[in-house]
Amino acid sequence: MQYISDIDRIIINALKEDIPSGDITTDNIIDETSESEAVLISKDEGVIAGLDVAKKVFLMLDDKVVFEKMVEDGQAVKRGDIIAKIKGNTRALLKGERTALNLLQRLSGIATKTRQLADKIKDLPAKLVDTRKTTPGLRILEKYAVRVGGGYNHRYCLSDGVLIKDNHIKAAGGIKQAIGLVREKIPHTMKIEVETESIEQVLEALDAKADIIMLDNMGLDKMKEAVKIINGKAITEASGNVNADTIYDIASTGVDIISVGGLTHSVKAFDISMKIS
Repeated sequence: MQYISDIDRIIINALKEDIPSGDITTDNIIDETSESEAVLISKDEGVIAGLDVAKKVFLMLDDKVVFEKMVEDGQAVKRGDIIAKIKGNTRALLKGERTALNLLQRLSGIATKTRQLADKIKDLPAKLVDTRKTTPGLRILEKYAVRVGGGYNHRYCLSDGVLIKDNHIKAAGGIKQAIGLVREKIPHTMKIEVETESIEQVLEALDAKADIIMLDNMGLDKMKEAVKIINGKAITEASGNVNADTIYDIASTGVDIISVGGLTHSVKAFDISMKIS
């Protein structure tokens, strides 16, 4: 049985969505034997991510397409830079254009946003990580783009690790109860993270021996106090209200990790165009 990767499946579904029964414009204008050359041009400034994904889009439509990368993922580009050259069947180039650009622009936007935030705390020990606030179906690609931009990945999915959030705490009757219940069932190798919103909850999480304590939407003074109380007995993660203006001050509180949902859930697409010569 032929193996289909998650990335292949994403591309196949995207192409099915965009070309469900042919391209009525291209198929009636372009001869099926026509060959063309094209370039992908940056119309923005930032970090590129997803070139191999874009390449795969075109190869699925024509396995003879030649896709030459002029830059590599993780490389910074400026407006007007040619990031790739493509040669192949004209119909394939036109049919793959939007799908390839949608994915490339999305991933490059994430990598660019991540690099901007990561650079602001590069002189501090805190790590910038993503969340599960990703586009449905694109998580594997979006988390890849975060790594390209210089960030790190939090858990990939709900099956990866324990993260006890406010609703779990309410349902269980408290942090100590929630940690006790989950600890009875999980392997001894798995860590437990708990979300806290107050110093009282931090103390409760410490008493229950949580491995990671999330400081959720805390002000800077309260966060500093929490880090001092925890004093290395657990990994500390800051979350909420993190942006380019606040991230350095948050990192300066001494937290180990800063998680930012905005890396993926509300990022601006990187502007790229394809031009046939």
